[in-house]
Amino acid sequence: MGTFHLPFSSKKRVWDQIYYRMLLREVNYVLDESVERTLISRAARGDGQAFEQLMSSQENRMYAVALRMCSNREDAQDCVQEAMIRVYKSMSTFKGQSSFSTWVYRITMNSCLDELRRHKSRSAVSLDVMVENGYAPTDEDDTPERHSIRNEQRRVIEKAIVSLPEDMRAAIVLRDLQGCSYEQIAEILGANVGTIKSRISRGREKLRGVLMSQPELFSRRTV
Repeated sequence: MGTFHLPFSSKKRVWDQIYYRMLLREVNYVLDESVERTLISRAARGDGQAFEQLMSSQENRMYAVALRMCSNREDAQDCVQEAMIRVYKSMSTFKGQSSFSTWVYRITMNSCLDELRRHKSRSAVSLDVMVENGYAPTDEDDTPERHSIRNEQRRVIEKAIVSLPEDMRAAIVLRDLQGCSYEQIAEILGANVGTIKSRISRGREKLRGVLMSQPELFSRRTV
């Protein structure tokens, strides 16, 4: 079988499509807005049951962010636990200037960044959990071989995301994995929208470079 070639512009489109297909968006149940407001009010007064209900609607997204930022289960769990403690302690300060989920994202992201800075010198990164929680094929025409290839594609992309600088990684995780708007991300990360767009653009370019460097794995024949 010969080598598969595409013009650069076509390659860019194909690899962009692969990139987005490999990224899963986590799903949480969504609280009715009036119910959420009531729970926030109760939790701010120290109601533990209300706080637990609020966190149940957010914890999957919190864990997804932490896992992609820290890239191993133990650190991600620690970050989520720390973030929940911070949220609990700060409930009375939440005034609704942003959505509750945006506020929780910001606290979770800060918890992750603090963890990364504490372990800056650590070079070993476990990616097994990402594969475990990664792409699960549902296509009836899928085969074990294609499944294996897609798992490897996802592993490579996840490893590339981990290698990005912290600020770029945070923006990519929030935009491409969590589906946040540019405005939300700017609020979460404390930067202007233009800066966020630039980080995301540069991050995507770096990730695209990873895909383009492995055409044997990321070609039209393997997707």
